[in-house]
Amino acid sequence: MKLATLKTADRDGQLIVVSHDLTLATKVPDIAHTLQQALDKWEKCEPALKTIYNELNAGKIKDNFPFDANKVHSPLPRAYQWADASAYVNHVQLVRKSRGVEMPESFWTDPLMYQGGSDSFLGPCAPIVLASAAWGIDFEAEVAVITKDVPMGISEAQAGKYIALIMLVNDVSLRNLAKAELDKGFGFFNCKPSSSFSPVAVTPDELKEAWDGHKVHLPLTSYLNNKLFGEPNAGVDMTFGFPKLISHAAKTRPLTAGTIIGSGTVSNSDRTKGSSCIVEKRMLETIENGKPSTEFMQFGDTVRIEMFDKQGLSIFGAIKQTVTQYEGPHV
Repeated sequence: MKLATLKTADRDGQLIVVSHDLTLATKVPDIAHTLQQALDKWEKCEPALKTIYNELNAGKIKDNFPFDANKVHSPLPRAYQWADASAYVNHVQLVRKSRGVEMPESFWTDPLMYQGGSDSFLGPCAPIVLASAAWGIDFEAEVAVITKDVPMGISEAQAGKYIALIMLVNDVSLRNLAKAELDKGFGFFNCKPSSSFSPVAVTPDELKEAWDGHKVHLPLTSYLNNKLFGEPNAGVDMTFGFPKLISHAAKTRPLTAGTIIGSGTVSNSDRTKGSSCIVEKRMLETIENGKPSTEFMQFGDTVRIEMFDKQGLSIFGAIKQTVTQYEGPHV
C-alpha cells in the first residue's frame, strides 16, 4: 500500500491512497482525513485503506485523479517525533575523521541517535531555503520508518511489528555549523534544518523480498545537479536494523504513533557505489588526495533521491529539491 498527503489549506493536508505505479490517487475522507489520524487508529484504518488500494490498482475506483508529487507534502507534514540514527557506522567513522574526532568502539554496539526538528518538514519537491551557502549545505539520502504506538522497553525481537510505513529522507545538513555545535557538548540544532521525505510512504509488503524485517535491500540513488552521485545498497553495511533502532529509541519512553526513525546516511564500504552525502565524498577525497575537491551545495544546485524495485519502478517517488536563498529577516 502507498500513501501520501495532498496539499490543502490545512497545514496537515489530506490523506490519499496512491496506486502501485504512482500514476493515480484517491481521497479517503471516510477512513481518515490525515495520515496521522490513520496512524492513531492504524489497526482499524490499515485494512480499510488496503481495500481502497487494491481497488485503485484494479481500476475499480472511479473517483481518482492523476498523482503529482509536486502537489503533496511529505507523508507527514509534521510529526510528533523525528529521531535520526547513524546506522551505517562506516559512514560515522569517515565523518568523525573529517572533524578530527576519534570514534568510540561502543558505536559498533550501541546506536547513535539524535532528535531532530519535526514541526516543519519540507515537501518532496519543495526548495531547500537557506540564508547562506557558507554554512556547508549537504544532502543526506536515507531510509526511514514510521511507527505505530510503541511501548517503552520493547525488545529488538518484538520491535519490528510496530513498523507501519517506510519512506525515504533527505536529511539536510549544514556541515560548517556542525563542529561548533557539537563542541558545546549538547548536540545538533542549527546545523539540522528542515528535512524532507519521499512523496509516498509504503507498507513493508510493497518491498516484497527486498524487506527482510530489518533492512531494505535495494540501492538508494542520489543525483547532484542531474549527475549520479551514489547508489549504495541500503541493506549492505547497515550495522543496526530498524527494529534495533526502534528498541533503542523506546528504551526509556514509549513512542507515539507517527514517530519517524531514520537510518542515517546510507553508506557502503564498497566505495565504488558512490556516496549518499557530500561530506563522505569529501572525506574520501581528503584521504586519497590530501584535500577535498567536491564543493558543498550552492544556491541553484539540485538533488534527486529515489529508490527503484527490481523491475525499475520507482517505489517511493523522487525527492527533487533545489537550494534557494532565503530572503527573509536574518539573525
